[in-house]
Amino acid sequence: MKPYPYILAIAVIFLASCQSTNIPPKSQPNTTQATPVQKIVTLDKNFKIASGQTVYVPVYSHIYHHNKQEIFELAVTLSIRNTDLTNPIVITSVRYYNSEGKLIKQYLERPIQLDALASTDFFINRNDTSGGLGANFIVEWVAQTEISEPIVEAVMIGTDFQQGISFISPGRVIKSQNNNKRSPS
Repeated sequence: MKPYPYILAIAVIFLASCQSTNIPPKSQPNTTQATPVQKIVTLDKNFKIASGQTVYVPVYSHIYHHNKQEIFELAVTLSIRNTDLTNPIVITSVRYYNSEGKLIKQYLERPIQLDALASTDFFINRNDTSGGLGANFIVEWVAQTEISEPIVEAVMIGTDFQQGISFISPGRVIKSQNNNKRSPS
C-alpha cells in the first residue's frame, strides 16, 4: 500500500484546520465604531450661560513640498473634547472658512451637547482643497457652570506611496464669555 494518499489526506486535514490570524472569526463583532450620535439641544431663555469661548483652529487642506512645486493634500479631523469631569458643554457653532476668510460650511444646524469627558469630531476629506493653505475652523461653546476648558484641535494627515505626514494644530481662544459678560482673550 502506498503511503502518499494518507500523507496527502493528513496534510489537507491539517491545512483545513488552520486559521489565518489576519481574519477575525465571523462570531466576533466588528471593532470599527461609528461616531456617536450628537445630542441636539435647544438653548432657550432659561439657559444661563456661566462660561463660553470662541476658538480659532488653523487647519491645512494641503502643504507644499519639493520647493513649493507640488502640494501634498491632507485630510482634516477637527476634535472637540469636553475635559470637565462632571459638567456638560454645549457646542453652539462649528464653521469652516477658507484662506480668504469666506465661510465654506456651517457644520451645525442646531447646538449639540457634549457630556462630561465626551468628545465629537468633524472631518474634511483630503480631496476637498476648498479651504486652502490658510483654512480655519471657528468653534463656539457655552456652559451653565464654570468648567475646565475643552480641548479643541485639528489633526491633519496625508499619505502617498511610502510617504506620510501627520500633525496637530491646537485651537486658540479669541473670545471668552464669563457670567454673561463677553471679553476678548
